[in-house]
Amino acid sequence: MDQSEQRDFEFPGTRRMAHSGASGASPADLPGAASPAIDDAVDLVRNASQRLRQVSVEEGERVHAGAADHVLRKAFSAIVRRGRLRVTTVPGATLEFGDGRGEPVAVRFATRAAQWAVCLDPELRLGEAYMDGSFVVEQGTIADFLRLAIRGIQENGHVPWALPLGALRFVLRGVAQINRRARARRNVSHHYDLDGRVYDLFLDADRQYSCAYFARDGETLDAAQRAKKRHVAAKLLLTRGARVLDIGCGWGGLALYLAAATGAQVTGITLSPEQLASARARAAAAGRAGATEFRLQDYRDITERYDRIVSIGMFEHVGVKYYDAYFGRIAAALEPDGVALVHSIGRSEGPSFTNPWIAKYIFPGGYIPALSEVLPAIERAGLLVTDIEILRLHYAETLKAWRERFLARGDEAARLYDERFVRMWEFYLASCEAAFREQNLMVFQVQLARQQGVVPMTRDYIADAEARLRDGDGQPPAARTTGDALPATDAPPSAGSPC
Repeated sequence: MDQSEQRDFEFPGTRRMAHSGASGASPADLPGAASPAIDDAVDLVRNASQRLRQVSVEEGERVHAGAADHVLRKAFSAIVRRGRLRVTTVPGATLEFGDGRGEPVAVRFATRAAQWAVCLDPELRLGEAYMDGSFVVEQGTIADFLRLAIRGIQENGHVPWALPLGALRFVLRGVAQINRRARARRNVSHHYDLDGRVYDLFLDADRQYSCAYFARDGETLDAAQRAKKRHVAAKLLLTRGARVLDIGCGWGGLALYLAAATGAQVTGITLSPEQLASARARAAAAGRAGATEFRLQDYRDITERYDRIVSIGMFEHVGVKYYDAYFGRIAAALEPDGVALVHSIGRSEGPSFTNPWIAKYIFPGGYIPALSEVLPAIERAGLLVTDIEILRLHYAETLKAWRERFLARGDEAARLYDERFVRMWEFYLASCEAAFREQNLMVFQVQLARQQGVVPMTRDYIADAEARLRDGDGQPPAARTTGDALPATDAPPSAGSPC
């Protein structure tokens, strides 16, 4: 090709530059002359490359967000078929679920990580997202949302991809329930050794931290907790001077009540130093130090014998592996004519595993048993079941009262800890309430004895004793001797000499 026909070379956006052979420029002139054009070319390529990367990232994010929304839509469509739920996803999509009936509930995910986590492992990650503020309730309350979700799971089943994780947790539940003495103390301390002012925010005046007994519609929390104590005392068939053991005595409220109302001598044991100090201080202030004794002691270390044994809200901390030891110790500590009462949360649908969020943040080492897991251990201990009562919605009402009282004083809780703590406890109380209302949880009271004839043949004695205690006559029933004749509905002898 002739040089005169050779086409000039040009970078876009630069001045034209003739080929060196045609221009006659010396080699020394070329670098300086070409430099601006080369720089412009490098910038162009760099900008184009960055734009391609940006487009690639944005496209990847759109695909990722679309996948997250798809999984969320599939999950909630399968679960929430009743009610009105609106979910706003991280990209801003608004998804509607339910049949449009009832009060609306609206929630929003603040981070894509939270949205993915809740979709893939809701039993653990939903509570964490709410605590951290990455799952926000915009209309209604977290209690409203949980009722919708738990009711939907109960009616329609869980999403398929959550089932293998649940099966794995069931297989591994024994590891989480290894409650040797040292670990049991740590587990108790995790929850019960919080600043005591937290519990004053929502419990009744007597600090009863277990299911209340709503004998009448419209009862206040304090009245229902007093009714629970009367109900327990009636089932124990207490007489003046009876020696009573309270396993898991908490802050001492039940022990002090039994001593005052029936004239019993009550020993309470706990693993919480905070509860122990409070119980002893309350006994001294009430002038009941001579009628009550409180110890920092594991139930496995009990050596004395008692006429009556009661355990309220403690059995959930024992663990399946230790049921034989627990009931074996009750059998060994109970007098031959003694009566025991175990009050515990239970489940109606057979063995399962502890909710992982509850196990991690609220009750490590805890487990809610099915009666099918409890009764065989009672039988192996040689104890007789003389009465079983199931309290269904009583705990739902108790938890509702606790949640409302706690939130009414949420600012105080935040000052004691922080806002994350407040959200954690709100989620704890709301999720447990929803489980009692919509799922399979209940409370059972199992009355136990070592001999057939120590409990009346009918249950009339319970109402009779409750009426006497409610009337507040202040006169505990007199102790009887073994030779006394008893009316058909009266209590058997309860006071005897220790071994």
